Amino acid sequence: MIDRKIIIGSRGSDLALWQANYVLRKVQKLGLTAEIKIITTQGDAIQDLSFDKLEGKGFFTKEIEDALLNKEIDLAVHSHKDLPTTSPEGLKIAAVSEREDAAELLLIRKECVDNGMKYLFRKNAIVGTSSARRKSQLLAFRNDIKLEDLRGNVPTRIQKLRDKKYHAIMLAAAGVERLRIDLSEFKVVRLDPKEFIPAPAQGVLGLQIREDDHELFEYINKLNSEKVEDTIGVERKVLNLFDGGCQLPLGVYCIKEENKFKVWTSKSDTWDAMPKRLYFESFTDEGFAQKIVDKLNTITGLSVLITRDLKADSFFKNVLEGNGYKVEGVSFIETKKVDISKTPHTDWVFFASSNAVNHFFVQNPELKPKTKFGVIGKSTEQELKKHNRNAAFVGSVPDTKAVGKKFAKTVGAETVLFPQAKGGLRTIQQQFEDVSKLTDLVVYETVKKENEKLPQADVLVFTSPSNVESFFEKGKISVSQKVIAIGKSTEKKLSEHGIQNCLLPASFDEVGLAEAVFGI
Repeated sequence: MIDRKIIIGSRGSDLALWQANYVLRKVQKLGLTAEIKIITTQGDAIQDLSFDKLEGKGFFTKEIEDALLNKEIDLAVHSHKDLPTTSPEGLKIAAVSEREDAAELLLIRKECVDNGMKYLFRKNAIVGTSSARRKSQLLAFRNDIKLEDLRGNVPTRIQKLRDKKYHAIMLAAAGVERLRIDLSEFKVVRLDPKEFIPAPAQGVLGLQIREDDHELFEYINKLNSEKVEDTIGVERKVLNLFDGGCQLPLGVYCIKEENKFKVWTSKSDTWDAMPKRLYFESFTDEGFAQKIVDKLNTITGLSVLITRDLKADSFFKNVLEGNGYKVEGVSFIETKKVDISKTPHTDWVFFASSNAVNHFFVQNPELKPKTKFGVIGKSTEQELKKHNRNAAFVGSVPDTKAVGKKFAKTVGAETVLFPQAKGGLRTIQQQFEDVSKLTDLVVYETVKKENEKLPQADVLVFTSPSNVESFFEKGKISVSQKVIAIGKSTEKKLSEHGIQNCLLPASFDEVGLAEAVFGI
């Protein structure tokens, strides 16, 4: 039993003290006596510079680590994402906490909300953040915005939004949730960490002690989450191999499912450069981070053909062209509205494509006030938001059958309307055991474009089975061309034309497709 009082070192912000007190209670439950000592760091003292202008690494941790080495404190509590990837000689991480939500939050003043725009803030918005990582990813998704630095603790940042210095600001979800701040006056948008990639180890606490304090280690290590240690180990190894600190425009997010590591990465050379995106899977973490870094360092631009017409603000087009790729978007099909006379009243309406959303709502359908909506993919979800509707169910994996099974379980015994294309595959409907409560409604048909030429490209990205059919009427695929299919149905159609081993993205949207191209 340790008979000395354990001194816990912490920064003095509300969030840091919440974290320190959280650990204090854990330590006390282990039977130890402890108290908190506040230490001011360089990052706390300098508030007039953005993170990327501060020199060196560890500007939120160095002074605390110095106090630990000087035996002024015994245990340091850090936001793990702030820690350099190499501990100073004589120190070590004794435990990592369970992971709080790793996602980012966008807080938007309600008068600045625009449901038709990505991430829901208005065009040309002023967005506050001092993170180079957040800046690079925000600009990739919304290059119309103006970025302005935002410093201070969490309540201070929120007050600056309240004072109308910004239209929106970005914060880590974990910090806001830990402080239980009332955000009802703002529109709060949680960003999927698989799309908007957080900092390595975001949402995790790192508990640091002296290496030679073996007695304390035996206690503190009991607080360690081995699962979190495994996943953030991959994230921080990637950061370490880039020799970067928290000001590096690098996002890494790792989860472990069925003994498989799944990692999403976003890396820019500078905060205002388009990021490279990768998604990788591995059954082992040995050498995994090095594989990711090697690929990010050796990406070279190829020519890419995607079978859809691309808008000027296309993430797929902008992020690839920003990294030296030549991108051409050509849809070999077009859609035509099919008139509907009456809309059945159902509990749910499910959309399998953006086209279905558009051709349904353009006809001003009458719906029950409490109708719920389900969609496949973030692009379809965004299209639904343009019609001031929110999705209660979003299927985001390329396996449509898996989405259908999950949606059927969500729906239970409720009724569902499926606005769809004439001759649609009905993959979602086929996953229901009781089809008596399902109604199909044809709202558009797909027709082939006759005059579209077939551009040559190193990489072919197919976005629908119909585009596959139309493509093969015009030409063929050579053995040297790489092929990406947006989902299982498109993959199946390609296999009918003899194309095997095509790549599938991690998600149905332009982000997933871009990651697949970068990964070739």
